[in-house]
Amino acid sequence: TPQWFFEMLDNEFGFDLDACAVPENAKCKRFYSPEQNGLLQTWAGTVWCNPPYGRQIGEWVQKAHDSAGNGTTVVMLLPARTDTAWFHDYIYGVAEIRFVRGRLKFGGSKWNAPFPNMVVVFR
Repeated sequence: TPQWFFEMLDNEFGFDLDACAVPENAKCKRFYSPEQNGLLQTWAGTVWCNPPYGRQIGEWVQKAHDSAGNGTTVVMLLPARTDTAWFHDYIYGVAEIRFVRGRLKFGGSKWNAPFPNMVVVFR
């Protein structure tokens, strides 16, 4: 996640936990690493999550949806894939959706991402 983008959201939400990170890219002091597997942990407070964009992404979205049902606020940065089952099952009509204008640059990449993004807020 670009640092400036995270800071903009952190100023609004005040995150307690990064649910999916490695030490090199963790956005919060408290984070779940791949070894801890954030999908198996309890999410509480105000949670930031930029999950892997592969086949497991639907599991991360479901975890955020279910955690919000237990009183947790979860903010996710996701690819804007509005045709997917996870979008229709857990986001559309349920969560707040903020489409990102333009394309983000991740890490030290020279080029912007080849896909649009959205911020999804589960409350």
